[in-house]
Parts: sequence; C-alpha cells; structure tokens
Amino acid sequence: MGEGVFRQRNGMVAVDVVAACGVMTPEQFLALAGKVNELGSFRVKLTTRQTLVVVLEEDKAPALIKALPEMGLVLSPYGDVVRAVKACAGNSALCPRSTGEALDLGIEIQNRYLGKAVPKDFKIAVAGCYRGCVDPHCADFGVVCAGRDFYDVILGGLGGGARPAHGRVVARKATKDSVYAILDFVIENFTRLAEPGEKLCRAMARLGPERFTPPDQLINCKDDAGDNEFKNFLLAD
Repeated sequence: MGEGVFRQRNGMVAVDVVAACGVMTPEQFLALAGKVNELGSFRVKLTTRQTLVVVLEEDKAPALIKALPEMGLVLSPYGDVVRAVKACAGNSALCPRSTGEALDLGIEIQNRYLGKAVPKDFKIAVAGCYRGCVDPHCADFGVVCAGRDFYDVILGGLGGGARPAHGRVVARKATKDSVYAILDFVIENFTRLAEPGEKLCRAMARLGPERFTPPDQLINCKDDAGDNEFKNFLLAD
C-alpha cells in the first residue's frame, strides 16, 4: 500500500488528507488550518474524491502526517487499494432530494474498507438519489439509495481514462446488510480472479460479469418494488 504524498512540478509535495467522506467538524478545520499555517503550506485544495490536498515543502510533510491522527484525519492510502469513498450529502438532515442515508453509509464503508489491498485501485461511490452527484455509475462499486434503508448496487463502472463506462446494476432495493455482503463478495472475487493491475471492469469483460455478480442468497431486497416519483422523473426518457 502506498501513501498519498505526491511530488509537484514546483518541487513541493502534495499530502492527500482523508476526512469522513469530505465531512469535517469545525474543530478539525481549525486544527488543520493551524497546522498548515504553522508549516507554511503553499496551497490547500479540495479534490474530486472529497479529500484535501495540502501542498507544502517536502521536509514539512512528516510533521503534517504525524499530526493528522490527533485531528481525526487520515493520510490517504494510494495505489492498489480501496480508495477514499465518495458519498453525497444525502441523509435525513441534509439534502432534501435524498431518498436514504447515503452519507452515513458512505462513512461506514470508508471506515471499514479504506486501504484494503486489491489488484487495482478500487473506487466506491454512494449516492442519495439517482441524480448521482458522486457518479455511482462510474465507480467500481456504486450504491444509490432506492428508499429508506434500501439501495441499488452498481458494479464495474469506469470514470477515468479516455473511454469511461457505466457499470451494471446487480441488485435493486437491497438492504444495508446486503450491500456489505455484496461488497465483500465482489472484493473477494476481484482479489482472487483479477490480474495484477487489472481494473474490475476489465476483469469483468475478460472473465464474464457473472463471475462477479453476487448470488441471490446474498441479496435481501425490499418486497415493495414501487419506485418513488423522483426516481421515475430522473430516469424518464
């Protein structure tokens, strides 16, 4: 597992800092701001993966990294690992369009899987509705709230590169426990079957999607199959 520290063109390094799917407390902001100011940081940038990149002199990076755990923050793992989870603001306290607790689930998934070794970087996105602000269809493992405590699961998307691709839905209205069961199944098979450096979507194309599709017994779904009006509107032609 590599660490999220990257040399920049100006000779400095960028330290990739992970919070709870982009959520930080005021105390964390103050502590981080004080530390980067103390270390003379050049810039702090928000990333598309809901992390913070701190650009500073290379010899100052160890002091920042050492201070992160005290702030409740983490140095991003990098390379062939499960990356920081992208989750939208969808929950009962925030986004009014959310149909479920996306943010809470995303934080839980990140706490459980961040940094887990895999054949090629593995990206997870959890969205509160089918607007998909965090691009769940373009993640290796995408989750979309399909109602209170029920989720659709999408597998094998690809967002990076010149040929992005949407993943395929492998479960509809699955329970939260089923989301975890499906994710465990997919990561286990991906680790076992994929070649080193092979993205999940490439492994699915080479071996067939059925090798990564969870069996029915792993998927506990909601009995009521009725879709909500907002989802129908978004999916309308």
